[in-house]
Amino acid sequence: MSRQAQVLLVDDEVSLQRTMAPLLRSRGYDVTVAGTGREALLAIERDCPDVVVLDLGLPDLDGIEVLHGIRGWNPVPVVVLSARATSDEKVAALDAGADDY
Repeated sequence: MSRQAQVLLVDDEVSLQRTMAPLLRSRGYDVTVAGTGREALLAIERDCPDVVVLDLGLPDLDGIEVLHGIRGWNPVPVVVLSARATSDEKVAALDAGADDY
């Protein structure tokens, strides 16, 4: 029996957490939710997720800082899901190590 893919959802918006986590679970993913950048970095170390879905606007660390923290030691794929829409911010996220935006 294969294990479910582990997704770490990093977003401080409770409404998005309440929408995305059940949606991902209904698609067969095991989902962990982190509401801050520090929680995300701890969860990556603890849970070894298969993919990270990352918001850039977090209350404690900027998402770019979180990306730099992840890329310092972990090759996990990171997909940025954010309301930030400028091309400069997208380029910055991709340059920091995001796999997709």
